[in-house]
Amino acid sequence: MFEMSWQDLVFMIGNLVFFIALIPSIMSEHKPSKWTSLSTALVLSVYVITYHSLSLTYATVTGTIAALAWWILFFQKWR
Repeated sequence: MFEMSWQDLVFMIGNLVFFIALIPSIMSEHKPSKWTSLSTALVLSVYVITYHSLSLTYATVTGTIAALAWWILFFQKWR
């Protein structure tokens, strides 16, 4: 099993809270601005690469989930 640093734990919890908070927006008719969604998705995607480069396994997985949620919102608004 992977060893978890306290930093990995903090980022993992933050990413999970971020994702859970986005679920109502994903399910709702009302979406954030297309540009807000795109910029947030891009920044979080870069964070995921950074987490991975630091071997923060759990932050990488949960960051990917949070980034995907923003990508979903972007594509929902774009359509």
